[in-house]
Amino acid sequence: MTTETLTNWARNITYSAKELHRPRSVDALRALVAGSERVRVLGSGHSFNEIVEPGPDGVLLSLSALPPVIEVDPAARRVRVGGGVRYAELARAVHAHGLALHNMASLPHISVAGSVATGTHGSGNGNGPLAAAVREVELVLADGSTLALGRGDERFGGAVTSLGALGVVTALTLDLEPAFEVSQTVHGPLPLAGLDFAAVSASAYSVSLFTRWRHSGFDQVWVKRRTDQPFREFPWAEPAAGPVHPVPGMPAVNCTEQLGVPGPWHERLPHFRAEFTPSSGEELQSEYLLPREDAGEALRALDGLREAVAPVLQVCEVRTVAADEQWLSPSHGRDTVALHFTWIADAAAVLPVVGRVEEALAPLGARPHWGKVFTVPAAALRELYPRLGEFRALAEALDPAGTFRNAFVREVLGG
Repeated sequence: MTTETLTNWARNITYSAKELHRPRSVDALRALVAGSERVRVLGSGHSFNEIVEPGPDGVLLSLSALPPVIEVDPAARRVRVGGGVRYAELARAVHAHGLALHNMASLPHISVAGSVATGTHGSGNGNGPLAAAVREVELVLADGSTLALGRGDERFGGAVTSLGALGVVTALTLDLEPAFEVSQTVHGPLPLAGLDFAAVSASAYSVSLFTRWRHSGFDQVWVKRRTDQPFREFPWAEPAAGPVHPVPGMPAVNCTEQLGVPGPWHERLPHFRAEFTPSSGEELQSEYLLPREDAGEALRALDGLREAVAPVLQVCEVRTVAADEQWLSPSHGRDTVALHFTWIADAAAVLPVVGRVEEALAPLGARPHWGKVFTVPAAALRELYPRLGEFRALAEALDPAGTFRNAFVREVLGG
């Protein structure tokens, strides 16, 4: 147990928990949870709002000291991974067995359990969010007991992207596939006028478009092709002459290899190398996910806000996600376009612009990323998730005393 001052990665949140614990075994974790009135779990700290905040009377748990379980079953093409493991560690272990995850996020440095709990995703028209690979979740409940929920259980749709509201995730079992190679090229600039977004996003396994909204269009398009799939040209913009960073002017040394050089899936699907820290945390982030068929309308709406957005923006990334069935997934029930904003580290300047972006995207049913900066009212959030009532009932059934429900979760659930 420690009483050290703890902040998130971006240092815009200072946690007020009375205690921080890093249990070294699941048994120790179970005892700690059973003896606590309020508990929240800290992943890799890459959230930008108070989703993790337990309050001054609560306990904050880090799973970083638990044994780093990574149990690969090559025959079944599955892996059981501990709650404290990060994607970079998992990917290397899986690849050593000739297997792969279907997708990865831009950053390989984030925890697996924390990523899927907040609906974090990778990129690609045919690729579901990271939670789509989960086939079983293992929980420690408020009384210290354990529960495993797998596909086929009627509660499973609420168990993975759960905002940490059901219990402590001690392990997940993920589906795997045979390892594959990816080649990555960067193109640009790409004007917004005349953009066929559907064709661009369908041109490769994963496509990400970057802009600073200083002009009407995109500075870069990152195109990631699987080498075991038919090659498609990218005729809409010229290839970059050399390696680049998503933020123009930043050094590309931290980025994954480009220029079409094939490499293992886990060294190309993220934008940033596992062995480097991509930035110092001097930023805020927001993200909004809406129906993919509305991508053009959404981009035109943002283009109309360029004068407000550009002064407080480092970069905006646009990518796609396939629909999934997790009840609280931002891509629940609909193929999705995701609009991600990396802002400057100035909340006073950023929040008014966030409000204007949300107002412009609200008619399109934009759902904010659960772990990032947003101001969407709780009542509006509840309207965006048709199965949120079922999730609330599940949370109350598994955690009737509300041990894992902090102020953030209670507001979202409406009680």
